Amino acid sequence: MKKNLRIWSCTLLISGIFLILIGSCKKEDVENYTMIDIDGNVYHTVTIGTQVWTLENLETTRYLNGDTIPEIISVHDWSNQTIGAQCIYDNNTELGYSYGRLYNWYAVNDSRKIAPKGWHIPTEVEWSTLENYLVNHLGYSGSAAKALAANTNWTQFDAVNAVGNDLSKNNSSGFTALPGGNRYWTGEYDDVGDIGCWWSSTESEPTSAWSRGIYFYYDIVSRNSSKKEYGLSIRCIKD
Repeated sequence: MKKNLRIWSCTLLISGIFLILIGSCKKEDVENYTMIDIDGNVYHTVTIGTQVWTLENLETTRYLNGDTIPEIISVHDWSNQTIGAQCIYDNNTELGYSYGRLYNWYAVNDSRKIAPKGWHIPTEVEWSTLENYLVNHLGYSGSAAKALAANTNWTQFDAVNAVGNDLSKNNSSGFTALPGGNRYWTGEYDDVGDIGCWWSSTESEPTSAWSRGIYFYYDIVSRNSSKKEYGLSIRCIKD
């Protein structure tokens, strides 16, 4: 009986050590290869050149200090926002799972910070660095649209080199940009499946900020000056 008890105790001890080691490995993996927001959402990452980007669009509902980012459903209320706001495209939860949330620029610029510690919203210069790396180092002539666009979910289009032409040739960078659409400053939703738009943290003028757009019918990454009331996707970049 005592012998069996000793064997059982040793088995538990070994199992405990094994679980601690496994847990440590998992923690290290999370720290090195993922980002976790304040809501507990986990994001994978990709390294392109010297930059580390999240693979998924942001979907947090809170600032880093725990304050809630208002979710605005009403078209009228969205158009009148002058503070940070977020929403899911067309209030469709399934689309939120696929594409993350849409944010106005006031949420991007809020001093409470929308990105987790160690991460931030890319500046205009950092977006340009990404594009230039793909063009100069990986040989994509003119633009990086197909290299950035995911090879799923985009509307099909016949034009040569368009993002929607032969999706199997997309995403050679691993960035996996999806067509999450946008929300106009007037509050209406549009273009899911057709375009993806992402904020930078850089103002272009007092009422607008720089953003990037990828379109199913186009072969370049568009640099846009977007009204701050627009609802666009967000990718994070490592500090």
